[in-house]
Amino acid sequence: MTAPVLERTTHIARLRGFVGDLAHLLDHTKDEARILDEGARLLAELVAHDDWLPEEYARPNPERYQQYLLHCDSAERFSVVSFVWGPGQGTPIHDHTVWGLVGMLRGAETSEGFRRAADGSLIPGETTTLAPGDVEALSPAAGDIHRVRNARADGPSISIHVYGGNIGAVRRSTFAADGTARPFISGYANSAVPNLWDRSKEP
Repeated sequence: MTAPVLERTTHIARLRGFVGDLAHLLDHTKDEARILDEGARLLAELVAHDDWLPEEYARPNPERYQQYLLHCDSAERFSVVSFVWGPGQGTPIHDHTVWGLVGMLRGAETSEGFRRAADGSLIPGETTTLAPGDVEALSPAAGDIHRVRNARADGPSISIHVYGGNIGAVRRSTFAADGTARPFISGYANSAVPNLWDRSKEP
């Protein structure tokens, strides 16, 4: 007799609650400092639990890191994505052009910041490492050029990113060390998003 396959329970309501709370915040302010401050608190509450991200949005790819769209606001005021890093995977140096929040869910990642020299070249700045539960804010006003890597050599890492726009459709740039910019639009690794709104399967 074959044992029944037990489906892993996912508390997707946590993500639904985060999306609703962030939308409520954006309904009441356009002040970026307040959005980053209060949004960081909301994101910290979300990544404090590792029981809500569906498995299909947590799968690494051996070729490159994955950017899975979890939710995009209907007015494209913000988007929520899971970044899944395989061992040793990372990004090129890049910018965002919109505000952002990064919350570490699983594993660890390093972020190396850059600033422009007088001649336009990029100077490496501070490197930070995020552990589960940590949240980092990004703002174009403060300089948002960085390079990110999985800090683990022996397994995948997952971070949850929130951006002030539909980040997969935002025209951004990658950079060479001399500051030369190359435009890109990232897109997403998935063609379907999690269903946050079916409450029928919840206890």
